[in-house]
Amino acid sequence: MSDLEAHVEAKGRADRVKEVRKLIDGLKIEYIYYQFISVTGRIVGKGVPADHWESMAQKGFQLVYGATANLFTDRHGEYIGYGPEASELVGIPDPETFVQLPWDKRVGSVYVTCFRNREENENPGGHLTSDCRGNLRILHEAFQKKNGMQLRSGAEPEMMWLKRREDGKPGDGFSKPFCYHIDQFESLRPVFMKVIRYARAMGLDMIQGDHEDAPGQLELNYTFDDCLRTADRLATYRQICAQVAREENLIACFMSKPFMGVSASGCHHNLSLWKGGEEKFKESLQRDGATGMPQAFAYWQGGENFFMPDTSVDQHKPGPVGLKAIGGVVEHLPALTAIGCSTVNSYRRLWDTGFWAPVYADWGYQNRTCGLRVSAPGRFEYRAVDSMVNPYLMAGAVLQAFDDGIARNMDPGEPENRNIYEAIEKGKKVRKLPLSLGEALERLEEDKVIAASMPDDMLRVFLHYKRDEWERFMGTVTEWDLETYWDCLP
Repeated sequence: MSDLEAHVEAKGRADRVKEVRKLIDGLKIEYIYYQFISVTGRIVGKGVPADHWESMAQKGFQLVYGATANLFTDRHGEYIGYGPEASELVGIPDPETFVQLPWDKRVGSVYVTCFRNREENENPGGHLTSDCRGNLRILHEAFQKKNGMQLRSGAEPEMMWLKRREDGKPGDGFSKPFCYHIDQFESLRPVFMKVIRYARAMGLDMIQGDHEDAPGQLELNYTFDDCLRTADRLATYRQICAQVAREENLIACFMSKPFMGVSASGCHHNLSLWKGGEEKFKESLQRDGATGMPQAFAYWQGGENFFMPDTSVDQHKPGPVGLKAIGGVVEHLPALTAIGCSTVNSYRRLWDTGFWAPVYADWGYQNRTCGLRVSAPGRFEYRAVDSMVNPYLMAGAVLQAFDDGIARNMDPGEPENRNIYEAIEKGKKVRKLPLSLGEALERLEEDKVIAASMPDDMLRVFLHYKRDEWERFMGTVTEWDLETYWDCLP
């Protein structure tokens, strides 16, 4: 049985397919978006009339392999990842992810898992290794089987709401860069209230939000969960923000650093490892018209958290397993940076060091000058990640770092409680993160542990796409070049 066939015939899936049909009929859904995630975190896929749900659930849809790289060409005119001679992937929907779109209730969406074509000469119907969402599921299942622990994660997606100029391009931030200022938060209330309403209706249990310290910058958080569902929800959150921006004639900007001299948009990941617990449906979401499969509105709760401190030893320090996991991240942080800071623009954030940029491979308690910190008992915050991150690649890479740290009993050292810049001035030796995308890609390619989180085609496609991005930047004359050099001689 191929991977595709095993996925279609998985235990309980036929019943979930029937449940979706009941939702389609009961909600009068006419059209469905079948979605997967490209190498850059972009949502791609196809739309199909809802009448064909059963056929799609069984047979899937076909789309060129190059869609996993946004069907982009590199600077030499070659398609990234796959040429035009490549076969077409098969996207099989995961019915448990089905939800109704709150801004047009005639439309539903469902995430899919991608497979090689059934007619391929090599590994027909096999898992498509350039499917980052499918990779994360496989990596997480392998980690759970080996270590008996589940990765739960929460994301803190900062982004900026920008004014739209008459020519359609972005202008200034909608609000002033006053951090935690309620009046600036209030100025964006029509926007964030709509985002929250849509988000809750699609399964995101929104918990808190604030105005950050850049123009038009908001952070709206949702409850942490299993790492795959958290990644799905971050992708959905971006989709929601884009829709609200259309409705409000704004631009929802997830670019990390559109303005220098103010904070960038990070996307800190809060991580913990758990054993046990249970899935519970968030009944409160029904008040906002949540309509979709129950699993889309469920969250893991309870169990044993291996990042909780052993208070008989230390009130703050994570337990032995958590420390080893942190040790793995510290060890592999240079390579991880290529994934968490995945664009040329990401490194503007790291160079603007006056704004708590996570530049150094060290950890501490509540210490925002370190790249890693224990932000609360039982929770580890990975800070060297920004709002352009592909959360599926990030979670897969973290799993590899955690696994290596646990397997090799890695010691992260003592937590740094001083300002890291002052500690370095006093002689502390700390590795610096890569400070350009080109350097980060070199560190990734050298690190076999983190590279393994992107098996086979995934690493090849990622490196092709990102090297081309770096080369395009290096081959471009910018406004800075002109301003600096046009009249420097004689």
